[in-house]
This record gives sequence, C-alpha cells and structure tokens, in this order.
Amino acid sequence: MTLTPLTSDLLAQVPHGFFTRIGGSSTGLYHGLNCGRGSDDAPAAVKNNRRAVAHFLGQPADHLQSVHQIHSANVQILTTPLTDAPKADAMVTASAGVILGVLTADCQPVLFHDATAGVIGAAHAGHKGAKLGVLQNTLAAMETLGARRQDICAVIGPCISQEAYEVGPEFLEDICHDAPEALRFFAQGKGDRYQFDLPSYSLEQLRAAGVKEATWTGHCTYSAPDQFYSYRRSVHEHQPDYGRLISCICL
Repeated sequence: MTLTPLTSDLLAQVPHGFFTRIGGSSTGLYHGLNCGRGSDDAPAAVKNNRRAVAHFLGQPADHLQSVHQIHSANVQILTTPLTDAPKADAMVTASAGVILGVLTADCQPVLFHDATAGVIGAAHAGHKGAKLGVLQNTLAAMETLGARRQDICAVIGPCISQEAYEVGPEFLEDICHDAPEALRFFAQGKGDRYQFDLPSYSLEQLRAAGVKEATWTGHCTYSAPDQFYSYRRSVHEHQPDYGRLISCICL
C-alpha cells in the first residue's frame, strides 16, 4: 500500500512528511507503517517500513537517522551519520541527504526548517520534553549551524488533542509550578480531571522564542485509529503494545 504522509506548506521547500500508519509491512497489532524499533513488532517489518520511508523521501535506508528518545531536552547536532543512537529527543543538521526522523504515538513530532540558511531540525516533544525546553534547545542548536530563528518555520504534526488528553491535578501542578500562566492550556474535565492542550502549549513556546511561523497540522492521534498509532488508546483498549509513527525531514 502507498505511504500517505501529511505535509505542510511551511516546509514545502524540503522533502518531509508526518507519516501515518497507512502502508508498510507490519501486521496484527501493528498493522501498517510501524517504525518503532523499541516495539515488539517483527524487526524485519520495522526495517522494511523504515526503508520504505527513506525511499519515499528519495534517500537510501541508511540515511534515515534517529536517536534513543528519553523525553528530554537533549539535541543531537549531526555533521556526520550516527554510528549509534544517542539519548536525545531532537536532531539538527545542515548536511544534504540526511533524513532526521522522530518517533511518536501521541507526543508531538515537530519539524523545523530555515530555508535561507539551509538548516533543518526534528524534535520529539511530549509534555515532559516541552516543559524541559526541547523546542527552544532545537532552535538554539540550529543557530549553531547558521540558522536564524526569525527565519525558521516549525510545524507540529499529529499528536494527542486536548479533547483526548485527560490529566490529573498533579500534572497541572507540574506544568504550572514555575509557569502559572500555563493554566490557560487546561480545561476543566470530569471531577478533578483536566484536559491539557499540548499543541497550543508548544505553539506558544515556539512563537515566544521568535520563530518566523509555527503551526499544528490539527490531527489527533488518539481519535483516528485507522490513521495513527496512539499510546493512550492502546492503554485504554488494554493492548500489550503499540506502534510508532515516524516524522521526517531532509535537505
């Protein structure tokens, strides 16, 4: 089946895609384009899926780079291909032909491009990484390669929406403890529950950091099971594991 990545006009000058689960070699629980090496899917299927993504973007499989994501603010600057998977949650490069790929299943994939400087970035930003500053750190790392944040466009891909992201009071306290103004990203839910607006929270961070333009594709991973994998949905459905979506950009 043909791969069906979502794209953004803000990144139209470079090959990129927020890949859905449609297409790919995985079967059963993971059916579709599962690109998560950390899942319990058949390694051969994951390898084939990642190869298909690289080829879709016009590059050989070994040009697809990814890191060991740990919900941190760590950013890896790539000047040569990775020989291992360092612990980080974002990557930046100015090297042509290198595909930056991040894996998500409700967290935000964020792709960056400075068309003037020829610098790209990709970040995995759940609420932990976003609170720690992974998006701001990605911008700073791009600047070390010659980018200027006023020339950077950033696009948040499919992630969990506010309607599906129910959290408890301790979550609200954690987010708002040092930033009480973040309370506006919470809506009252049932009882002591709240609904957290992760993409709006991150869009505010990006715009406050001075990027040229930032947007969200508007797709919710939880509410579209035929299109996206979702960690939270897998928990609610008592599934033993879940697939991972991949979002990529290259020069």
